[in-house]
Amino acid sequence: MKNVSLSDLKAFALVARYRSFQKAADALGASRSSLSHALKGLERQLGVRLLHRTTRSVAVTDDGERLLQRLVPLLRELDDLLDAVSHGQDELVGTLRINASKGGARWLLRHAVPMFQQRHPRVELDLVAEGQLVDIVGEGFDAGVRLAESVPKDMVAVPFGHDVRFVAVAAPDYVEAFGAPATPMDLMSHRCIRQRLPSGKRYRWEFEKGTQQVALDVPGMLSLDDNDLMVEAAADGLGIAYVPESFARPALDSGALVLLLEDWTPASPGLCLYYASYRHVPAPLKAFIAIVREATQG
Repeated sequence: MKNVSLSDLKAFALVARYRSFQKAADALGASRSSLSHALKGLERQLGVRLLHRTTRSVAVTDDGERLLQRLVPLLRELDDLLDAVSHGQDELVGTLRINASKGGARWLLRHAVPMFQQRHPRVELDLVAEGQLVDIVGEGFDAGVRLAESVPKDMVAVPFGHDVRFVAVAAPDYVEAFGAPATPMDLMSHRCIRQRLPSGKRYRWEFEKGTQQVALDVPGMLSLDDNDLMVEAAADGLGIAYVPESFARPALDSGALVLLLEDWTPASPGLCLYYASYRHVPAPLKAFIAIVREATQG
């Protein structure tokens, strides 16, 4: 067994997380030069290169990624263990990091987070909401929350919440001026508000009716990357939007928007909380999963 310093391993994990020696050094309260020296020593001990360094950037090598995949959860578990020992009690302590879509984070904040904080006040919950699907283990998260269709196949998925229905919506004034599409193909002659994915690609609108399935790259002169903004734009009469019904529901109830192509938009499997199948599940995550399930049943 190699005599590798725990502090050097933590330093490597931070550099890999920030992709920056300076940011990692600031987080550790150390100098950039001392951190660089420590990482070079770690690489010598392991006999592999962990990082690609240039004057402007830092990237993790394939060997570094393999180490990082197992190292990050182990460091998190060690921190949680030390916290528990230092408090000398059975009460859950530590930090639980979750990466979620915006819709997933909204559901958790409404239905699970209040109950979790009430029952486990010593657990810090770090909830990051973003559109980009990330490597939760490599980025140091305990779990992720995404629609079922987006969950990586090698993860353990815990379904929760209701099925999700994407709907086409427009302002009444827009429908009065341009008419309502009778079939998905009619959208090709309308002004559509397109969604730009984190990858830069535009989302294809998907419709289903019986055995018929249609996926369209709809036309439009406006692209947005946020469901709330798409709802606002549609309510302002800028075109037809295609969003999860939960985002559009307040505007639909108020009459600011109307549903289009209702018989072409069935519900699909909803949100899942997921985590790595090969790692130990920390106690705070187990407790959070139990509360998510309880909130779903309630």
